[in-house]
Amino acid sequence: MAALKYAGMDDTDSEDELPPGWEERSTKDGWVYYANHDEMKTQWEHPKTGKKKRCAGDLPYGWEQETDEKGQIIYIDHINKRTTYFDPRHAFTVEDVVVKPKRYDGNTAALEILQGRDLSDKVVLITGGNAGIGFETARSFALHGAHVILACRNLTRANKAVSLIQEEWHKARVEAMMCNLASLRSVREFAESFKAMKLPLHILVCNAAVCTQPYMLTEDNLESTFQICHLGHFLLVQCLQDVLRRSAPARVVVVSSESHRFTDLLDSCGKVDLALLSPSKKDYWSMLAYNRAKLCNILFSNELHRRLSPYGVTSNALHPGNMMYTSIHRSWWLMTFLFTLARPFTKSMQQGAATTVYCAVAPELEGLGGMYFNNCFRCQTSAQAQDPSSATSLWELSERLVAERSVGIQAL
Repeated sequence: MAALKYAGMDDTDSEDELPPGWEERSTKDGWVYYANHDEMKTQWEHPKTGKKKRCAGDLPYGWEQETDEKGQIIYIDHINKRTTYFDPRHAFTVEDVVVKPKRYDGNTAALEILQGRDLSDKVVLITGGNAGIGFETARSFALHGAHVILACRNLTRANKAVSLIQEEWHKARVEAMMCNLASLRSVREFAESFKAMKLPLHILVCNAAVCTQPYMLTEDNLESTFQICHLGHFLLVQCLQDVLRRSAPARVVVVSSESHRFTDLLDSCGKVDLALLSPSKKDYWSMLAYNRAKLCNILFSNELHRRLSPYGVTSNALHPGNMMYTSIHRSWWLMTFLFTLARPFTKSMQQGAATTVYCAVAPELEGLGGMYFNNCFRCQTSAQAQDPSSATSLWELSERLVAERSVGIQAL
């Protein structure tokens, strides 16, 4: 037996058994520590296993925790009329395991990120939530209990999206509201309608976008890609900033793109140039307009976080994935053809929505913002997207454009 014990094979000697001279104790809040009476010292780690433990649950029925005249914790068993320094919960201790955030990647689906999450206390607003990534984002939130509002320009399509989600789960709380980002008037009307509902707003997803469409001016006399992708969202956040602040902690999630890397917004003086953002027809190229709008998204998100984070509202931007087959490219037959060919090798819509959902709910991002994510990982942006002066310049230009076309907007 002595040989077995020396070899560590004595099955009567549990690895949790303390060496001679050691005693197991616990703090008032249940954390276990170990007293070495020979060396007159204490430690949190078990002297054999090196593990930390805590007592699970409440004291058994009839037991009470008190402190003696020396300040030591004692346990009183009122049923058996005895007192001990030994915590009766030690038989049910659990290891103190540090739960690390799960690692996600480009293959992760939005529903996988939300697995086990109850969002019934959250109100989520998503622009362009009737199709593509926006629909899968809305669906994922709604299937986990959130009250989801789809802000869309086409109510017929939006109501169809609502029906699809409710067919999947009849208790889903999802509704559609009119919001045309190509009209600053429509954005303001939507914001007033939303405020009239007296709801909080915990997550605002700026998802709607257009890409590769023919040159077109909005009713506000601005190039449509720039207004729909950036300025409409800028105004929407301004109109709802008071609701976001009252709902804090709240998050704004801005869907951008890796295409932000292939453009520039500055004039010769280093200021954001409106002539580049809203060019004339002869200077317009649809893909370049999209790239510039996506750069605006990141600059806007960074500046928004700087201004609203002191009030508990954070903002992050993201890239949803490369070459996904969505309706965003419907205006250009060549892009539609290329995306169709690439479809078997690209992300699904559920995978495309994953990074949006991650930025909206990840516990490890609580209170953090001003960042850019791709495949649920933080990434470096282009140099200009990180430039605070460019972000400030774009913000000031956006404020001026909105002020010239609207009244009564509260500045951030």
